[in-house]
Amino acid sequence: MKCKLCNSKTNLFYTNNHAKYYKCGTCAAILMHPDYYPSINNEKIRYLEHNNNVNDLGYQKFVNPIVNAVQEDFNNTSTGLDFGCGTGPVISKLLRNKNYSITTYDPFFDNNLNALKTTYNFIVCCEVIEHFHHPLQEFKRLKTLLKPGGKLYCMTDLFSENIIFKNWYYKEDNTHVIFYLKNTFKWIEKNIGFSKVTVNNRLITFEI
Repeated sequence: MKCKLCNSKTNLFYTNNHAKYYKCGTCAAILMHPDYYPSINNEKIRYLEHNNNVNDLGYQKFVNPIVNAVQEDFNNTSTGLDFGCGTGPVISKLLRNKNYSITTYDPFFDNNLNALKTTYNFIVCCEVIEHFHHPLQEFKRLKTLLKPGGKLYCMTDLFSENIIFKNWYYKEDNTHVIFYLKNTFKWIEKNIGFSKVTVNNRLITFEI
């Protein structure tokens, strides 16, 4: 199969009773074979199982790395987009509490297409990029939605060579169809045209 991110050749990496995963030799991404993607309906059902209560303190703490990064890098005269905000846009809530102007978009739960017709100083994308069925197109789109000097903040679990994929909890969610290594983000930086990428644990920041 061809890599859905860089269109290079991949090799079978891991297989179980539920899916087959392939590893790209160019961008290092690990990808579920599309034959095993959940249907749109099953994908939505899975997202509805997430307990994304915006008032949940544990959930707020979970997203703090993104919220803090935005506040460090931008003042509240800047505009932002919560891309893939899900059923509980907690990042938007926390930033709005600080008087930030932030727009929400989610293809399942907030399909506000007008949100994709303007540009922003920053975009937050929390626990979203591992769900991308068309990662190349999505990262290109996200870049076009940023103003000069803008930043894209992503949160996801990175794969590394010291993780035993067979035992990795992150693959057990069948809506997670692509996994990234540090080198994958470097490929995105170089080939999609970001000026810089910084990986800080689960927080990945792309800059224009």
